[in-house]
Amino acid sequence: MDTWKNIRDRESGKSRPQSFANRIKSNRISHLQLSNHKELISPHKGAINSLQIDLTEGRYLLSSASDASVAVFDVQRPSECNAIWYPIDTGLFVTGSYDHYVNVWDTNTTQVVVNFKMPGKVYKTAMSTLSTSHMLIAVGTEDVQVRLCDIASGAFAHTLSGHRDGVMTVEWSASSEWVLITGGCDGAIRFWDIRRAGCFQVLNQSRTQLGRRPPILKRSSITKLYYSQESSTKVRAAQKKFVNGSGSGQLPIGRLSSRGPMKQKLHPGMISTQDRATAHYGAVTGLKVTEDGMYLLSAGSDSRLRLWDIESGCDTLVNFETVRLQTSKPIQFATTQDSAVVFVPCMRVVKAFDMWSGNAHTILRGHYESVNACWFNLHDQELYTGGNDRQILVWSPARLIADEMGEGDPDDQDNWSN
Repeated sequence: MDTWKNIRDRESGKSRPQSFANRIKSNRISHLQLSNHKELISPHKGAINSLQIDLTEGRYLLSSASDASVAVFDVQRPSECNAIWYPIDTGLFVTGSYDHYVNVWDTNTTQVVVNFKMPGKVYKTAMSTLSTSHMLIAVGTEDVQVRLCDIASGAFAHTLSGHRDGVMTVEWSASSEWVLITGGCDGAIRFWDIRRAGCFQVLNQSRTQLGRRPPILKRSSITKLYYSQESSTKVRAAQKKFVNGSGSGQLPIGRLSSRGPMKQKLHPGMISTQDRATAHYGAVTGLKVTEDGMYLLSAGSDSRLRLWDIESGCDTLVNFETVRLQTSKPIQFATTQDSAVVFVPCMRVVKAFDMWSGNAHTILRGHYESVNACWFNLHDQELYTGGNDRQILVWSPARLIADEMGEGDPDDQDNWSN
């Protein structure tokens, strides 16, 4: 039994604590199956489009559906359900709807405290989990502009213009609170520094590189993409102060300092035909940044999955196995903590792909209609999925470690032990 072997290796000092923990988690993830001990009774009367576990306690699952309802589940006591998440705590949650509104709710009173009227259907909302300097909601709608809504002021901060069709998905960087990534119905994926006008990078599916870069320990050098060489040292120092939220000299969003040679380097796409580059043949329906902030996984209505190297902007040519993806709405996929495995809704099933080889090693079947959303619980190694059948399914490891340890080593059991 692998679990007992890992325990013996840990006891004897053959494996380090972190390695031991990673092996146990990987083993649990590889044996996910429809849970027979946990059930979430969905109150929704429409297709479930979004799921998220709170980022503070890892305990409360929020769901939203096409019937304009939201619900909160305590996954440790799954028979109870209540109401969606602000990254800092569970006191606020945000919803976006086809009714053209983005609402910010008070969890305790279940009342709207701030709302924003959009010019069209709201496809996706997102807030940065790194932010210490702003409280912005990025909103993608059927309009061509991306809007940034400021919870603190209750007003629009500004808009981001560049897409030529509706924006179906938005995702914040995992390495900088100022970088936003958007995917449009025009097939384009654009990178924005929200403090500056215009996008600084447009991904092009014809630009490729083979292989995976080794992980880096120092902070990502993504800032090199949008600043000139002559001012790179000063700018990196200034950005470090922004990210840490320290110092009284922080600049308002969208403004540049008048001191120093802050000459901005325009991305070639802003002055050439590269501005019309596409990442997919069709709408971009899903985006997910890896935990280290180095890679971006994208999905499109062309039923293709692509893994991009963020620093170079190149497609890494990972050959994901053939999939069938929804084309009419955004999909939400999930990754494990080390980003080694990605769970992708593929019509009625969820496929678990190895991020770096593209091989599908697990197919989860349980929904009766198309799956729209996945969320992976890092604390329990559980997966939650929601779909058009209005159900939220819980996928748990096949056997809990506690159960295995309770049984004891099979070698020590007699014929009466079962």
